[in-house]
Amino acid sequence: MEKLTGLIVKAISGFYYIEAADALYECKARGVFRKKGISPAVGDRAEISILDDGAVSVDNILPRKNYIIRPPLANLDRLFIVASVCEPSPSTLIIDKISAVAVEKGIEPVVVFTKSDLADCGELIDIYRRAGITALSCSIHSEQDKNALISMLEGRISAFTGNTGVGKSSLLNSLFPELEIETAEISKKLGRGRHTTRHSELYKVGGGYVADTPGFSTVDIERYEVIKKDEIAYCFPEFREYLTGCRFSTCTHTCEKGCAVIEAVRAGIIPQSRHNSYKAMYDEVKNIPEWEMKKRQSE
Repeated sequence: MEKLTGLIVKAISGFYYIEAADALYECKARGVFRKKGISPAVGDRAEISILDDGAVSVDNILPRKNYIIRPPLANLDRLFIVASVCEPSPSTLIIDKISAVAVEKGIEPVVVFTKSDLADCGELIDIYRRAGITALSCSIHSEQDKNALISMLEGRISAFTGNTGVGKSSLLNSLFPELEIETAEISKKLGRGRHTTRHSELYKVGGGYVADTPGFSTVDIERYEVIKKDEIAYCFPEFREYLTGCRFSTCTHTCEKGCAVIEAVRAGIIPQSRHNSYKAMYDEVKNIPEWEMKKRQSE
């Protein structure tokens, strides 16, 4: 029997595909994981056993540095939040919710605006750069744009996510044509695309690994990746230097007099849209009891 340590690059129908020692192994997790309530995820580092008859099993999952519940992904370095400039129109609230989740989990958020050849996204890029978040535009017709994005993938495990129809899979196909990821046209009636990615998988491209994931919806984010009300402000990087400057120690940074965050918004230092998103996120969770928060995060 041989033991190896590798990276889970694909999970589908109860089978796990692990890259180890320059080979790819198809494995099934041991029953002990089900008893402990542990589910291996794409991005996990795993210890496997290769039996004399060629069968392979997952024996142990090494400690994770982070984990996204839906879709299940582990150990991400960067989360590329893809939003289109138009068709569909971008939602700063959606971008801000996903970026806040990334920050909370210790993942670097990067905002990418697609379809920049159809409309200007300079103001949107400025919002996120002022917030201390990397933001860029990327047209699939610009080699310069695509090369800049590819350079950010090297040596890292990254994921591309965003609402359905923003051109996420099309973008990955333009960066790496060999992937041939399935895409779908946007529904004219609904104004959004159909889900085309059915499972999470890491692709070895650009000197790193990239996951193409099913598009996040607001339901996914609100239900599974809920941030506690007292922690939301710390997930907005541009708020941090002002959080200790408020008149009251119990300040929620939503409407109070003497709030340093609100004063920074009024001064134009913190973008108004970012504060609007913060208030919306705070209002959504402020009355949720602790037991329900834990239930949502464990489902």
